[in-house]
Amino acid sequence: MTDSVDDAEEYDVIVIGGGPAGENAASYAIAGSDRTAALIEHELVGGECSYWACMPSKALLRPGEILGAARNMAGVSAGALDPQAVLARRDSFTNNHDDSSQVMWADAQGIEVIRGSACLTGERTVTVGGSRRIRARHAVVVATGTTAAIPDTPGLRAALPWVSRDATNLREVPRRVAVIGGGVVACESASWLLDLGVEELTMVVRGRGLLAKNEPFAGKLVAEGLEKKGARLLFGADLRGVERPDAQDTGVGRIHGGSVTLDVAGQDPFEVDEIVVATGRTPATSGLGVDPRLLDPRGYLPTDDHMTTPDEWLYAVGDVNGRALLTHMGKYQARVCGDVIAARAEGRPLDGARYRASADHGQIPQVVFSEPEVAAVGLTEREARDAGVDVETVEVDIAVAGSSLSRDDFSGHAKLVVDRGTDTLLGATFAGTDVSELVHAATVAVVGKVTLDTLWHAVPSYPTVSEVWLRLLEARR
Repeated sequence: MTDSVDDAEEYDVIVIGGGPAGENAASYAIAGSDRTAALIEHELVGGECSYWACMPSKALLRPGEILGAARNMAGVSAGALDPQAVLARRDSFTNNHDDSSQVMWADAQGIEVIRGSACLTGERTVTVGGSRRIRARHAVVVATGTTAAIPDTPGLRAALPWVSRDATNLREVPRRVAVIGGGVVACESASWLLDLGVEELTMVVRGRGLLAKNEPFAGKLVAEGLEKKGARLLFGADLRGVERPDAQDTGVGRIHGGSVTLDVAGQDPFEVDEIVVATGRTPATSGLGVDPRLLDPRGYLPTDDHMTTPDEWLYAVGDVNGRALLTHMGKYQARVCGDVIAARAEGRPLDGARYRASADHGQIPQVVFSEPEVAAVGLTEREARDAGVDVETVEVDIAVAGSSLSRDDFSGHAKLVVDRGTDTLLGATFAGTDVSELVHAATVAVVGKVTLDTLWHAVPSYPTVSEVWLRLLEARR
């Protein structure tokens, strides 16, 4: 990198990437001070989560959840989804890809939004759009996230498959869809596509089950739920090739022209109208000018718990550092990062827990908004045992008054992973309707290292699904 900065504009903090993590880092770094911040974004301020991931995906999933509950509630007359109305509601949550309100928020915080692609061209120095040079007095924060990965399967890229951005921004509902992958994006995409009227949906999963990083029962219940909706699941599937002779780029969320033929080992070739590839993410560090020595073999930009790289003026928050690819964790890291930058700028010591991102280590909560939902925090049993911890587990079906009242077909399961030596919770997993609202209580218990003897006195309200906590503790006693 060169370091000619004579003509550089100066800010106290420069953040590359205007998603939720970048916004939080900039805001916390200058809060309550006269420090200045620049937020560089080459697409839309608000980032992947606001326009292509969290917000549109949950807007697409919720109508199907409500319809499913209505269809399984005696005395309620359930109709059908109106796909165009669902898509219009989704567009309202993404502001039709208008980021003006996000820019207004940044302006109100004292953050200057700079449009364009950024490249590190020197110590604390960033060039935007190839010509505008800016320099940070204190810190540069990389918050560029990740992009969808497409495997090198013969013919797959040439077939112009949908990635997550296309699936969340679909404009037409295909009749036949293949979903490649078995993780969170694959399961959620399959759910809303089926809800919107896809007639034939096949999931091509390389592994032996869905949601392989979770407790096995979670993936099993989600698989059953998807099959009940009409999905065909191919496990242990080797996708050998894809052919689409009439592929044409028709824009994000639109069918890419002509049928697609998939060749899966052990299966007869079959045709679909669209493919959704959900096989992982790639860090968005290419072309960013980061010293290659700072990147790990996958291209992520690792940090310490202060969110700092070995170049102490350079920070990384959110998916780009590879610690926890979740929006809420990126925002958490950004809050820590902003506080660290502010303390260092003011010459204050980094004393106290607020200056370290400790939750990234075995305390990460996540929800899969499938049907049923999966909500988990902390370590799975396998992860805990692999770490050498002496653990015991407790499992029960979620069969309490609150769950039976919530819908007539409720089924679910819960599991706790307990450190036998300290009597504290290491992890918890819930699968069932609306269990997303259970996970924060478990997160508090994991982070707070609350003993199970103490949890016995945290009495769940009756009749709620939370009563499963009592059943888990009773099973352990």
